[in-house]
Amino acid sequence: MKIEEFMLSCPSKKFLGIECFGCGAQRAIVMVFEGRFSEAFHMFPAVYTLLLFLFTVGLNFIDRKRSYGNILVFLAIINSLIMVIAYFYKHFF
Repeated sequence: MKIEEFMLSCPSKKFLGIECFGCGAQRAIVMVFEGRFSEAFHMFPAVYTLLLFLFTVGLNFIDRKRSYGNILVFLAIINSLIMVIAYFYKHFF
């Protein structure tokens, strides 16, 4: 069995024919874990900030003594900016 068989399809692309800001994220994460770093970045440029964000969310649940709120907000803003810029770059340039 391959992991690709369990990936979810994008509802926006499936029903409207328009890619969303997160299209390619699942495949890019799989590519990172397979060691195809350059291809993952080209598939979804925010993949590394997304993984850092998810790691920090997990750390926030494990380490309750520290507050990771400011870091999470900063990472969410950076990740969102990268996603928006990459979306418009992909579709208009």
